[in-house]
Amino acid sequence: MNKRIYDSLKITDLKDMLDKTRNMYANRPAYQIRNKDGKYTYFTHEEVRDMVNALGTALISLGLKGKRIGVIGENRYEWEISYLSVVCGTGIVVPLDKSIPENELESLIQRSEIEAIFYTNKHAESIERIRYSEKNKLKHLISMEIDEHAEGIYSFNELISLGKKLIKDGNREFIDAKINPEEMNIMLFTSGTTSASKVVSLSHKNICSNLMDIGSILDVTENDTILSILPLHHVFECTVGFLFALYKGAKTVFCDGIRHIVENMNEYHVTTMACVPGIYERIFKIIRNKIEKDGMLNEILEKEEKYRDYPIEEKKKYFKCIHDMLGGKVKLLISGAAALDKGIEEKYRLLGINLVQGYGLTETSPVVAMGSNRFYRLGSVGKSVPSVEAKIVDANKDGVGELVVKGPSIMLEYFENKKATREAMQDGWFYTGDLARIDEDGYIFICGRKKSVIVLKNGKNIFPEEMENLVNKIEGVKESFIFGKQQSEDKDNIKINVKIVYDREIVKDVYKIESDEEIYYYLLEEIKKINKTLPKYKAIRGMILSEEPLIKTTTNKIKRQANLDEIEKSKN
Repeated sequence: MNKRIYDSLKITDLKDMLDKTRNMYANRPAYQIRNKDGKYTYFTHEEVRDMVNALGTALISLGLKGKRIGVIGENRYEWEISYLSVVCGTGIVVPLDKSIPENELESLIQRSEIEAIFYTNKHAESIERIRYSEKNKLKHLISMEIDEHAEGIYSFNELISLGKKLIKDGNREFIDAKINPEEMNIMLFTSGTTSASKVVSLSHKNICSNLMDIGSILDVTENDTILSILPLHHVFECTVGFLFALYKGAKTVFCDGIRHIVENMNEYHVTTMACVPGIYERIFKIIRNKIEKDGMLNEILEKEEKYRDYPIEEKKKYFKCIHDMLGGKVKLLISGAAALDKGIEEKYRLLGINLVQGYGLTETSPVVAMGSNRFYRLGSVGKSVPSVEAKIVDANKDGVGELVVKGPSIMLEYFENKKATREAMQDGWFYTGDLARIDEDGYIFICGRKKSVIVLKNGKNIFPEEMENLVNKIEGVKESFIFGKQQSEDKDNIKINVKIVYDREIVKDVYKIESDEEIYYYLLEEIKKINKTLPKYKAIRGMILSEEPLIKTTTNKIKRQANLDEIEKSKN
């Protein structure tokens, strides 16, 4: 378990968090928004809290007290204000995945019994069609982008104006609302098909205990600028990015898209961000390409070895040119939601960039474990955060077993799903479904999903994620998917196969080959090289090539069953 390194403000609920931090950060910038003319609009922390109070007051005036209210859209400050205006005194907030198709969105609105929804222009047509279905309870539509109330659709800005007037006239229904920190105020859908997705019930206590834990181990202050990039509906971004920034008085800026990450880091002088491994791999490739182009690669590699054992803060001055490529202010990068390649992690730290891994799930609000400046081990997701206990059950001879956790950030239940709740929660412990080992110092190493492990005839276990990391290092491979294939002559005999998604342009450029046959045989030779480094039982015996991306969740996790189904379908 991590020790508390920094003092963290004690809060009972998110409303309490906003109230206690109002005066602490009043005039500090909470958001920096680039306008269409290239100039910026700034909102202070005090202005943000005033907007939340006004919008919440307006929502209650619409008869939405105690109701379920959805939020869907791209990352923007209006999304965050909407979320807080619901959860801090109006009702229950239901963040929805901005990338799901209309039929799934309609199903989730129906299942969660949403009565109002905030949305952006991208979702306007779908939402306006869905409102007419007799199967849902949707009554109030609130656009984050229109300026004026139109055709039964409320304007976000107009509702804030209405709320300010109501408060001025003495309405304190939202401001004085009492929060029960132990009851469900947040409904989150797990990733998966609409019918299979479970609804995670979270409380203010769940989220706030996690905010206090994160604040006690990460050095983030009101002087930091946090880049928001992961989808806000995902609890990793919601807690570690959005809510944590307000808790610590930091400034949030919004990314223009994956292709613009590095330029956004430069534009806003970003100091901190929480992201998925794929993004950090992309940034590293950009850095590598730039230093190669500038003829600095050998010099940088020599410096990496020379200063390998220096403290990370001291390394920054020796690799200033690298830090300047990322805006010159980066002090903390957090990787989560999937496994980070150990080699990439090491490279960042060699360059004096403090990249730490975190681990968590929707059901844990989300952070279970996280590395920090002081408590760090390569390849580990760190130690469990101060309020969370972690242990391994049913461990094998190598100490690998299922990771189970206990603490105040663990969900209340799977909403209206007693069977799933009973399976996941036993004697106060939450069974994560992840296989892991914990070393003698308490560092947690994630090995893979329990359900995705391939068990061979000889009883050996194959962790697909571990092998995919090896395949993904092949130049020109964008991503890969390891799976077990039964042999028709012996159903119990499973051979390891891989589906590789490759980049044709990179392959052509690097290897000077063009035909599908040449590409296939080149990549096959690379797979054979990997096989020579592995025990025989792990050897990859079959390969499929594709240029189409794997089926993934919005946080870039591979949907294993969906990809297996796709492979089976392509055979028929």
